[in-house]
Amino acid sequence: TEYVKNFAVQKAGARIILKEVPDPERFGVAELNGDRVISIEEKPTQPRSNLAVTGVYMYDSEVFEIIKTLKPSGRGELEITDVNNAYIKRGELAYDIFKGWWTDAGTFESLHLANQLLRENDLGHLKYLQEVKGPASE
Repeated sequence: TEYVKNFAVQKAGARIILKEVPDPERFGVAELNGDRVISIEEKPTQPRSNLAVTGVYMYDSEVFEIIKTLKPSGRGELEITDVNNAYIKRGELAYDIFKGWWTDAGTFESLHLANQLLRENDLGHLKYLQEVKGPASE
């Protein structure tokens, strides 16, 4: 896709995919300044933009060094937002804004809606879905 090609030609760093959404407080939200991501905030009560982080990330090999510096969050987990914010501090986080259909599946309601939309509409993506047979499906 064009997004992978964009990552392939960038010199270093990471690239994330953003999508304009009507309810950004449900997502990680990127704040932009021109062509730069200047912050990412998880589920903000006062979003600084309507650009949701879609969960599609591309990283160079430096990601492994960044991960070594992370501390567990209050949930006791390493957070992907901390990885992305480390790239922001380095000035190495690029982005693309997704053009096309996208929906979140982060709540039961949105997962149900995503499944329903896929069942009811041929979105042009279903031809890529295949049944898995063998040990992976058992």
